[in-house]
Amino acid sequence: MRVETEAEEEYDHEAAYEAYLDDVRRRQDRIRPPGLPAGLRYRAGEVPVPDCVHHWAQEAPDRPAVVFRSAVISYAQLDEAADRLAGWLDGQAGVRPGDRVGVYLPNCPQFIVAMLAVLRLGAVHVPVNPMFKEAELRHELRDAGPEVVIAQDTLAPGLEAVRADTPVRRVLVTTDSDMLPGAPAGPWAKALAHPRLGRCARDLDALAALNYTGGTTGMPKGCEHTQRHMLYTAAAVDSGTLAPDTGKGAVYLCYLPVFWIAGENLGILAPLISGGTSVLLPRWDAAAALAAIERHQVSVMAGTVENYLEMLGLPDFSRHDLSSLTAPLTVSFIRKLTPSLRKRWADAAGPHSVLREGSYGMTETHTSDTWTLGFQDEDRDLLTEPVFCGLPVPGTDVMVVDFVTGQPLPLGERGEIVIRGPSLLTGYWRQPAATAEVLRDGWLHTGDIGLLDEDGLLHYLGRAKEMIKVNGMSVFPTEVETLLGRHPEVVAAAVVPVDDPERGQLPYAFVRTLPDSALTAPELSAWARGTMAVYKVPLVELVSELPLTTTGKIRKAELTDLAAARRRSSSAAEGS
Repeated sequence: MRVETEAEEEYDHEAAYEAYLDDVRRRQDRIRPPGLPAGLRYRAGEVPVPDCVHHWAQEAPDRPAVVFRSAVISYAQLDEAADRLAGWLDGQAGVRPGDRVGVYLPNCPQFIVAMLAVLRLGAVHVPVNPMFKEAELRHELRDAGPEVVIAQDTLAPGLEAVRADTPVRRVLVTTDSDMLPGAPAGPWAKALAHPRLGRCARDLDALAALNYTGGTTGMPKGCEHTQRHMLYTAAAVDSGTLAPDTGKGAVYLCYLPVFWIAGENLGILAPLISGGTSVLLPRWDAAAALAAIERHQVSVMAGTVENYLEMLGLPDFSRHDLSSLTAPLTVSFIRKLTPSLRKRWADAAGPHSVLREGSYGMTETHTSDTWTLGFQDEDRDLLTEPVFCGLPVPGTDVMVVDFVTGQPLPLGERGEIVIRGPSLLTGYWRQPAATAEVLRDGWLHTGDIGLLDEDGLLHYLGRAKEMIKVNGMSVFPTEVETLLGRHPEVVAAAVVPVDDPERGQLPYAFVRTLPDSALTAPELSAWARGTMAVYKVPLVELVSELPLTTTGKIRKAELTDLAAARRRSSSAAEGS
């Protein structure tokens, strides 16, 4: 009997992958919507991010790069500010290539200047969540190890409280108004008065950022990203907007926190590598967003479903010109995008403005791994299996594989989503075991459940650890949440598993309803029995709020514990 060698086994494994991918790519090419590009464009070339800004400072020095409150910062001003801050970091703070620099700021122009300055030096950008409490702040600063931190004055006391337990030796403090017209001179102004650095680090593959995961369980891990990852993601976002190649880029409205990688992409990287404009809001404000869209001719915005509903509810909505807003993207963290909401928005904003989900992605991939554009006809994206994620961005491959064997699964079958592409993390910072667990043979094993349909389009069904087994049958929380969301009085639902002695597990749904709703849990359960297969019908608890992480995700682990406690109490009451 002939025994296969390890090399032959490896060859067969790779051959199976390539045959699978060849078939999937052909299907994707056939279904690619007209106008959706088959490749990415790098408007300023594939050069370091600060060099992109410098390019536009030479090409269009007076073009607005960043708009924030009353400040309009041109490309020439942004390029100079970043170069001078880089000079200060080098000459006064002693930052060297490879050193980590903490950026502990909310949304403001200083965040962008700081990031560009750090990248100019070849140092490592470490965005720190400004909503952190002491334990979270201490963990990230000790883990990343920055010796220099740029912080807002209102955050400085919290930083000082943990500083003795961290490597931080120097802090540059800035105020909310430091880059607004007429701001008084302070430490930030003095730093920007430093002579220019006059150079830019060239290695696109060097470690450039530690973006910490915003997971719902465990302590965050630092995802190692490079400038090549940043450029590819930014080009993917820019190319997917279908903004015309006029040389001016698109105008992006961003209120998402820019310390978060999705906010970094939308509010910093995509506009600045393309010569566009970032209209930055310090926080969500429906009236301010609506006014900014009209005033600055915004074409791209990403917001939650609730954000769009809030804008629609403003009494002066119809008086605003939204003709520029051709790419309104949604993030369905809590309330889900529905055909009725899409129609309502298009009726109010205009048929050119079609709400669609943003993309599939995670911190490990620098997000923005797929395009959903072009699949909105007859609400195809909303009426198929949730959540529709569309086509992989050119250069990225997606497969669905068996969780145990890693072998590709037939189209339509559910398994683990695995991804490879130019923006995958290099590894988890100082965590080789965790890196080896998720990065295998160039593929990121996401731990997400999904499927590729007959056209090779990706659908996301949830996290593997959240899948519920009822009498051996798989129940996907995302599917149950989406079905519950079709009830006219349901605002949002979060579904988690609970143990059951007879059926193994049951779905348990925490549901928010409209403020004036009289709907009861038994009534919603009865409605659900007529809407979904009986084994998917959840136990229902109505709640006024759902617990959220700092990045807006539902804390499923917290709800799982709460559901288990509810079941124990119920069982104890029944047994007494």
